[in-house]
Amino acid sequence: MQKVFRVIDTGVREGRANIAFDQALIDLHQRRVIPDTIRFLQFRPSALVGRHQALAREVHVDFCRDHNIGLVRRITGGGALYMDEGQFGFELVFHRATLGISSLNELARILCEAAARGLQNLGVAARYRPRNDIEVDGRKVSGTGGFFDGDTLFYQGTILVDMDPARMLAALNVPQDKLAKRALDSAGQRVVTLRELLGARLPDVAAIKAAMLKGFAEALGIEPVQGNISDAEEALAAQIWRDEIGTDEFVHELEDPAGQENVLSASLQGPGGTISAHLRLEDSRIREVLFTGDFFVTPPRVIFDLEAHLRGTAVADVEAQVAQFFNAAKVGLLSARSSDFAAAVGEAAAKAVAA
Repeated sequence: MQKVFRVIDTGVREGRANIAFDQALIDLHQRRVIPDTIRFLQFRPSALVGRHQALAREVHVDFCRDHNIGLVRRITGGGALYMDEGQFGFELVFHRATLGISSLNELARILCEAAARGLQNLGVAARYRPRNDIEVDGRKVSGTGGFFDGDTLFYQGTILVDMDPARMLAALNVPQDKLAKRALDSAGQRVVTLRELLGARLPDVAAIKAAMLKGFAEALGIEPVQGNISDAEEALAAQIWRDEIGTDEFVHELEDPAGQENVLSASLQGPGGTISAHLRLEDSRIREVLFTGDFFVTPPRVIFDLEAHLRGTAVADVEAQVAQFFNAAKVGLLSARSSDFAAAVGEAAAKAVAA
């Protein structure tokens, strides 16, 4: 028997309002107020950083402010994105038992393959590329990310229908090492749009969304059914926007402390993305530690628990304490390893000795 997913489309909204609606979906699904759901969404011009990224390190903040581009922090991990009306997002929020998915890596693979199937319905040779991209001939047409929160799974992605690469580059600070790994001169070469791929054959957005739903139905064995946005969702999203996600405090919550007095910083580039550790030490013990980067950990708040767990830990004991934390916590990692966090701390602490 196919499992029904309600389908809603929240249209074009301001970036922080879209993320607040994400959190409302998760909260209401956990409380069994709403069913398993697929949501389509679009953004007014926005620069979105991942949950654990330092805003000013990833985004050209002054350019965004000068050009009315919203500054937004997502509730999912991963890297910075530029979004506007030329692209759209898709999201799935559902119970763990609905599709029997047990890990974050499995979640990424299954849902990326389903989204790629949707694009294939348009005649696009889309393929899943680990850890969480959908590509056409090595160029990204969709980036995705998500997490588990209890028994609720949340996964989202973007579809690049049309965009201005120059505006994206002006809004985002794209590290040159990411481009060098792929022998690219600019971020514009790394991405590709459906307009570039399909040209005059590009259908309207409604047809693209229909193709995506067909792909989800075919690949996941579900039945997407058009539904309505509830008053409860709108009310809770508005409250979350006012209390947290719409605030500058939330968006600017993580700023890059590298270079500040007594801060030791190191970055580790691994299969799970970039993990940066920023430390203050006191008598060879961690007084404070902050992790930033484009890694995926589920649930995202577990990183704040890890930071608290490591306060007061002797540098020599970090590896054992990190392993103990991840062994005890119910944590999902997408390609990243627990040892990567310990290694980043170790590299940062080593700078105290070198100094």
